[in-house]
Amino acid sequence: MKKAALIALSVLMFTGIISAQNIDDALRYSQVFYSGTARYNSMGGAFTALGADLSSLSQNPAGIGVYRSSELSITPQLNYIRSNTNFNGSTADYLYNFNLNQGGFVRNMLKNDGTSGLISFNIGYSFNMTNNLNQNYMVSGINNSSSMADAWAGYSEGTHFTDLEGAEGIAYDTWIIDTITGAGGNSYGTVFSNYGDNPSSVYGHNVKRSASYEGYLGEHAISFGGNYSNKIFFGATLGINTLRYSSYFEHIESTDVSLPSQFKSFNYIDYFEDRGTGFTFKFGLIAKPVEMVRIGLAFHTPTYYKIDEYFYEDISSKFTDGSTYPAHNEPLRFNYALNTPFRFLAGVGVQVQKFALLSADYEYVDYSSAYFFQTGDGYNYSEKNDAIRGSLKAVSNFRLGGEFRLNKLYFRSGYGYYGKPFKSIEENSDLDYRTISCGLGFRERNISIDFGYVNYKSSQVNYLYQLDPWFTPATYNLETNKNMFSLTMGFKFGL
Repeated sequence: MKKAALIALSVLMFTGIISAQNIDDALRYSQVFYSGTARYNSMGGAFTALGADLSSLSQNPAGIGVYRSSELSITPQLNYIRSNTNFNGSTADYLYNFNLNQGGFVRNMLKNDGTSGLISFNIGYSFNMTNNLNQNYMVSGINNSSSMADAWAGYSEGTHFTDLEGAEGIAYDTWIIDTITGAGGNSYGTVFSNYGDNPSSVYGHNVKRSASYEGYLGEHAISFGGNYSNKIFFGATLGINTLRYSSYFEHIESTDVSLPSQFKSFNYIDYFEDRGTGFTFKFGLIAKPVEMVRIGLAFHTPTYYKIDEYFYEDISSKFTDGSTYPAHNEPLRFNYALNTPFRFLAGVGVQVQKFALLSADYEYVDYSSAYFFQTGDGYNYSEKNDAIRGSLKAVSNFRLGGEFRLNKLYFRSGYGYYGKPFKSIEENSDLDYRTISCGLGFRERNISIDFGYVNYKSSQVNYLYQLDPWFTPATYNLETNKNMFSLTMGFKFGL
């Protein structure tokens, strides 16, 4: 039976919305795909042992100690992001995105002509993009086995219709789900089963989902460091991290089949926006035991983020008798905090006279150590943090880079592998990330112009919605192919 009148919920239960903080959020805000100047990008980001690049302030602060003069640089970037999904058929979508990937300076404060002791001391600032979160994709196909309505009915099971909250509440208000006759108002059927009167649901309906993600993780790196005896380079960075992310998806289900419930279609919208600021400290050393070899080490403390979230949901339904039912949840704002994992980096670089430069990086990060905590509302995050520890694991990341010089021209290439963050029991246990890069640079004493290209690929399994075990999982494959073009203009002074 249905309510006599539709009820618009004015306030969503906090525990219903707090589910927005989940494993995917913890991983998204913990992952770092270092990005910066075109030179840095085209060499795969393998700069732990190299330095003398403003992007290294966010990776190994000791890189600032390698500078012999002051420098300015700025790096705009163009991204072409292509996404392919497969849900009973393949669908492609794409997005162009333009941003400021890097901008900053280093200032030489002390410069001695000797060969021992403190030879130079520098301070610097650079904004570096650490994760580009922009992406669009579409899912389209015929679903012969389930509906999002089944998920809402399943989540509502055992809850009296007067107590339904969140998406389940507005799915009830729009007649997508309803109580089963004679079940006491605690059990639910859907429009596909005529609200339980026809136990075998009739599917074969069209499913379309469009998703749009916008945002980035970026770091304002404030650094200092120096050169001791041309053998040891040291540095430290205070990172002020910026988090901007929004997720909007629209899920549509429609049928051409004549159903007893007279259902025609429903449209579900989910939107949330996160804005946050974080702080981290980074320390690093670069040693040069012999002239042609550099060895780099760096440690990053966990980043503490304080995040403000805005969230709302909306459902509208249509029936063949011409009736429509719109309902929405009132937007809600709340705050939470996240600690991301610490990171350890090691690298080695080899300089072959003035002809070639080769480098390799290793990075260790344990994603299972990320955790949420409350910022004054008293919410207990222990269950969510247990889920993080149970699903994520430690990974090893590798980066390789090379640079070859021909007079005033520099040719570069690189490769990056970012390990699998999910444990073997998880659906995405094979998810990893790979980058291939190349670039070209020009140097004329105090002026430099560099171009870099990076191709980034990943493939993962996503859920349209979560269902009870007796339903076929509603999953689709998402393949992401990002093409990033960057141009850096640099100027040295104080030579």
